[in-house]
Amino acid sequence: MIRQSKVHRKRILYISILLVVGGTALLFSSFLRKPSSSVHTEKQLYQCSMHPSVTSDKPGLCPICRMQLQRVDHENHPPEKAPSVSNKKILFYRHPMRPEITSPSPGKDEMGMDFIPVYEEDATETRSSSLPGRASFSLSLPRQQLIGVATTKAIRKPLTLEIRASGRAAFDPELFTAVEEYRQAVISRSQIKESGFPELQQQASALVLASHTKLKLLGLQDRQIKQLSSKNASSLNLLLPTGSAWIYAEVFEYELGALKPGATLLAEAPAIPGKLFQGKISSISPVVTSPTRTIRIRALVPDPEKLLRPDTFLNVKILVELGIKLVVPIDAVLHSGREDYVFVMREGRRFEPHIVVSGQKTDMDQEILSGIKEGDEVVSSANFLIDSESKLRGVLEDMKEKK
Repeated sequence: MIRQSKVHRKRILYISILLVVGGTALLFSSFLRKPSSSVHTEKQLYQCSMHPSVTSDKPGLCPICRMQLQRVDHENHPPEKAPSVSNKKILFYRHPMRPEITSPSPGKDEMGMDFIPVYEEDATETRSSSLPGRASFSLSLPRQQLIGVATTKAIRKPLTLEIRASGRAAFDPELFTAVEEYRQAVISRSQIKESGFPELQQQASALVLASHTKLKLLGLQDRQIKQLSSKNASSLNLLLPTGSAWIYAEVFEYELGALKPGATLLAEAPAIPGKLFQGKISSISPVVTSPTRTIRIRALVPDPEKLLRPDTFLNVKILVELGIKLVVPIDAVLHSGREDYVFVMREGRRFEPHIVVSGQKTDMDQEILSGIKEGDEVVSSANFLIDSESKLRGVLEDMKEKK
């Protein structure tokens, strides 16, 4: 009897222990399931890199610049600290896609999108510039990296202009005839000079002057014309292959500004592969050809093998040394239709539009005559995105001034 009582007490003890353990586990699990006020699950956010005020809880495009919204990673890339919205004064609200439409109070556009608030702090970051319709603004380094902004310093360096043109080996009976007429006129004048007939001397001098003028209109210089009067001078290479050849090339009118006699000319003939003919420009025609708006240049090149037959087609390249010039990358210069301009970066984050006067340009470089100085950092990549933001800020600045 006593033994059964002990067994009964042990069972009660075991059951009590199990109840205590089970109750404790139940309370602990319910505590874990209970939401804690100290734990905060952040909502996923997508933001425009150019317009931080544009946010969304799902991927999409910015309604202003149409750029892809970027996911904000709070753990790895904490957002930049900014003053609380409650501490920032709202100046007005603007249409998300048409910034010229504003409202003093919140509203929605025709597509149901919320108007974007424009804060006083944002407005102070914008400054008007000398370029109408655009304004200076600041952009943080992470956002510059996100859109691929790159800058290059304006430097001074030797600039060589390369002009490409089509040409041909000379076959010029007209010039040949004019040269022979001039030569005969000079000979006749010298023969009549000793005669006692003043009228014949005047006629001979007038004939020489007329022949001289005709040669100048055909593009020869005074020095070349004087050489033609020599007894040893020959113009046969205008008609037949000899030890040298005249090359004619047609250069567009807008390229004439930098072109001068003495510039190096390189010519290649598709019919003579691997052969390069090199010479110097000897004359530039004073007359512009109306239909094509081109100007003929002439260069004498050595041709000891007599490879250049009359009228052989040539690909011509002219190298013009311009000297030391202030240059920027050609992609850095933007065109508004009325003026050229570049964006200069100040203090590593501020972008200022500057009107510039452009000079000659090569395949890689653009000469700058005025507007910036040596050492200025100009935007050479992603400048169209910078330009779009500058125009947007310019519109906001204009609206602020009107108010």
